[in-house]
Amino acid sequence: MPDDSFHSPLIPVRMVNEYQYCPRLAYLEWVNGEWAESADTIEGAHRHERVDTRSVTLSSEALGIIAKIDLVESDGTSATPVDYKRGKRPHVPSGAYDPERVQVCAQGLLLREHGYDSDHGILYYCESKERVRIDFSDELIEKTMESIDGLRAFDSLTAPPEPLHDSPKCPRCSLVEICLPDEVNRLRGGADPPRPLSVSKVEALPLYVQSYRGRISKKGETLEIAVDDEKMLTARLIDVSQLVVMGSAYLSTPALHELMRRGIPVSWHSYGGWFLGHTVGVGHKNVELRMAQYQAAFDADRCLEIARGVVSDKIQNSRTILRRNWKGEGSPKDALARLKKLRVQVGKASQLDQLLGIEGAAGATYFGAFNGMFTRTQMAAGFDFSKRNRRPPTDPINAMLSFAYAMLARTWTFTLSSVGFDPYCGYYHQPRYARPALALDLMEVFRPLVADSAVITAVNNGEVSFSDFVSAGEGTALKPDGRKRFIETFERRLNQEITHPVFGYKVEYRRLFEVHARLLARYLTGEIPDMPSFTTR
Repeated sequence: MPDDSFHSPLIPVRMVNEYQYCPRLAYLEWVNGEWAESADTIEGAHRHERVDTRSVTLSSEALGIIAKIDLVESDGTSATPVDYKRGKRPHVPSGAYDPERVQVCAQGLLLREHGYDSDHGILYYCESKERVRIDFSDELIEKTMESIDGLRAFDSLTAPPEPLHDSPKCPRCSLVEICLPDEVNRLRGGADPPRPLSVSKVEALPLYVQSYRGRISKKGETLEIAVDDEKMLTARLIDVSQLVVMGSAYLSTPALHELMRRGIPVSWHSYGGWFLGHTVGVGHKNVELRMAQYQAAFDADRCLEIARGVVSDKIQNSRTILRRNWKGEGSPKDALARLKKLRVQVGKASQLDQLLGIEGAAGATYFGAFNGMFTRTQMAAGFDFSKRNRRPPTDPINAMLSFAYAMLARTWTFTLSSVGFDPYCGYYHQPRYARPALALDLMEVFRPLVADSAVITAVNNGEVSFSDFVSAGEGTALKPDGRKRFIETFERRLNQEITHPVFGYKVEYRRLFEVHARLLARYLTGEIPDMPSFTTR
């Protein structure tokens, strides 16, 4: 039986503001739980800190809303809500823009519900130090109630409202990198190229700790790393995007709690680099995306369609890497021609097993020519590659490839989790215990462009040397110093900017992964017609 005691949560009045500004923005924040800071939101929060000691929180079951009012001016019977705003007063006929007018009106309606007379509110603009009176006219009250009713109606929606088209609101929106309005419209057939506003430079970076005697603790706003009780490094939490713990380094409970509060994931690896798992906070609340993900996973035709796209893009990107980096005698034309034919066969595959065979043939062709991308000097120094092998890798090149793939799998697992996916439910890689199948699906496209490229760069530029490896039995692995330098090469590759082949703007691989994952979400929920593709020339 349904639980009749369940009620929809009260809607924060700031969401009424967001709905009036853009219904899609309000849906992403209120229903999907998306949030991203911008310069405007940070400054606004700083402004509100000054008045929080005087703020009043009111709610109403009848209206279905709750508000933290910055200031209430009252003479005992009448009350006026005062809402603090960053910036200067806008010079518009109504005195302020509709989202701000609706927000302060909703606060006035709450005061009325609590027995006060309230016929107007005040918007105080901090930068220009001006007060603007907003009268609660019947028209404004009607607009406010329409916004509240629109937010309540979100309970029956299974997808966000339509994105705005070429709107001047989008560039300053804090969720533009999540909403991707220009990208969605372009992939639906729109003619306008996306504005270069949907992606930004990633300032925070992963922090790697690989000392087996290391201890990671929280000290103020920083993480402090010590080895044998001697402080080795301090990293500001604001500069850390994820914590990567390799081996048996110790992470204190207060530090782990703070990382979870801030949404900074922790990944756990064996000392050799094998990805064991990750720790996050409560996770993403976008259950609708995961339902769409699971539904597609039970559709054999949908799985095949997605898998075809993955394998086709991987083969094309493998061809690109061979063309760009070839240093062998002659040219790799035979391998390129073979890969081109195999890519054509991908579109004719009617079963996943056939795709696996095509991908296997493409991998044998690609790695059969892989040695031709290393300089003769490095090959003479010991970096001689004959074939791909693993578990354990038997030579330095294979050791770096395996390590790079483990780091790429970790990166994609975190990216998918942060967007709202279940990384363990895939389409090409079928679900299996403890295997992040969806992360493995999406990383296939970027193996050549990121992981293989990092290996080629590290060897040809002399960033790792043959002496940086140790062999035991049949296996070969990087020594700690060599692993550290290779991690730097890999992370530098993730930070490299490229021009997006569809959207035309420059974007780092690190941010590109998030954009690609969000576009996959738009595809699975029906917002865009085709599976997103990524190939470079």
